[in-house]
Amino acid sequence: MSETQDGAPSGLLVYTIGLALAVVLTATSFWVANTSVLWSPGIPLGLAVLAIAQMGVHLVFFLHITTAPGGTNNVLALAFGLLIVFLVVAGSLWIMGDLNADMMPAMNMPMHH
Repeated sequence: MSETQDGAPSGLLVYTIGLALAVVLTATSFWVANTSVLWSPGIPLGLAVLAIAQMGVHLVFFLHITTAPGGTNNVLALAFGLLIVFLVVAGSLWIMGDLNADMMPAMNMPMHH
């Protein structure tokens, strides 16, 4: 095992482990989406879990977001970014739902050409 002088794994080893995990998670996602072995209603939940695991692998192995004392700003920046994304998505859904409720009902009129 390749390590630096302070006992931490080398960058190449960390990136290789991250790549292997990302490839395994991606292959598993494709298998889950294309198999008939699994319970059909559970497939979207399984894909969501695999997607969250994939994001975790990318954050830890490639972006080096950890809870180490020196990484506090990174974690806070990530949390703030997630808050903004949540607010934009939730606000957009709220606005679209409100606009949909205010729409006039569709009239079943035949179209003349």
